[in-house]
Parts: sequence; structure tokens; C-alpha cells
Amino acid sequence: MAGCTGTRPRDLGVAAGVLRACPGTPNCVSSEAGTPADRLVAPLPAPAGATDLSRLAELLAAWPRTTVVLQRADYLHVESTSRLLRFVDDVEFRYDTAAKVIQVRSASRLGRKDFGVNRDRVERIRSEWAARSK
Repeated sequence: MAGCTGTRPRDLGVAAGVLRACPGTPNCVSSEAGTPADRLVAPLPAPAGATDLSRLAELLAAWPRTTVVLQRADYLHVESTSRLLRFVDDVEFRYDTAAKVIQVRSASRLGRKDFGVNRDRVERIRSEWAARSK
């Protein structure tokens, strides 16, 4: 089953002020401008007074099968591993100071379809984030 993890992409992160664009396959969602409508998700609201992503990193570090890979004040990368087949998805966040939101991108490393897993993950994050930010 180790073959389902895939290789961590080397081009993750922020380039030219935005997260990497989704590939042409339907196994990715993003909140960044230019994302096709069928793969677009809303950014997360940035809590009042927040200046970094540390609270979001704490929330996600507590999730099962989720590992914080890289954490900076304005960028967060976590890996989320599926329970059964151990597929790994890369989930990234960018603190957008201009818009006062947290941009998000969630993408599968392997396969063409994700059966809505990435979108569902982002919406679960949104729900838990909203509950924690109150």
C-alpha cells in the first residue's frame, strides 16, 4: 500500500503571490482567482486580529492522519492521508493580507478523480474553523 502515497510535489507553495493552480484533472479545489468554477471553493475567513496561520495549524494538527509539513506565518502545508488506501492529499493555505482571508488549495497526488474528497475536506475545515473562531 505504500505506493498510494505518491511523491510530494516540489512546486507547492506560493509563487507570484498565489497558491499553485489546480491541474487539469478534477481532483483539486482552490479558492484562488482563476480556478475553474467547478473546482472553486470560497476562502476561509481570517479571524479578527489574526496575523498568521498558527491557529489553523493547531486545528489541523489534531486531525487524524493529518501532518503539518510546513508552517510559516503566511503559509501552511499539511498532508492528509486516507484511512483505507493511504492516499495522500496536499492541502495548502495562504494568508491573504490584502483580502483578509485565508486562501486554500486541496489536491490529490494520485489519480484523476477524487470523488469530492478534497471539496468535502475544505468544507469540514471551514465548519470547524468557524466554530473555533467564534
